[in-house]
Amino acid sequence: MGLKPGISLKKLESIQGGMAQFYTPQSSDETMLVQVPRGTIDELFVHHFQTDQLLVVRGSFILVALHNRRYDYIPLSEHDPQVITIPPGVPHGAINLSSEDCLLVNAVLRHGESHPLDYRPMKPPFPYDFNKIHTMLETIEKKATVVS
Repeated sequence: MGLKPGISLKKLESIQGGMAQFYTPQSSDETMLVQVPRGTIDELFVHHFQTDQLLVVRGSFILVALHNRRYDYIPLSEHDPQVITIPPGVPHGAINLSSEDCLLVNAVLRHGESHPLDYRPMKPPFPYDFNKIHTMLETIEKKATVVS
């Protein structure tokens, strides 16, 4: 997937232990539980001295990352456990057009003190491609039906 340099997507390794499935934790300086409400269409924001490591634990959403005047749309879902790593300086936001809230874990890596402009919303420089987003959401929903 032609992601911006530095952004990575990694499937989680897991082992079966009785009835439970154990997934490899992510090292972090701080761990946050984040809720992306249904109907969310975020503006972009950027972190200057932190790396986000996101894992969806309930629901799904589309991560949008801006790079070279184009958007990368990355679908993330509880049915396909993956960690996406977003390095400092990458404008990104969340879109959740599904019928349920999305819950994710952000295992944050700190590279210095927070910058005053961190988390400050930035207007997207051009409209999001909602046709592409809806197609991705349909694909996520089909995969969820197969997994369930």
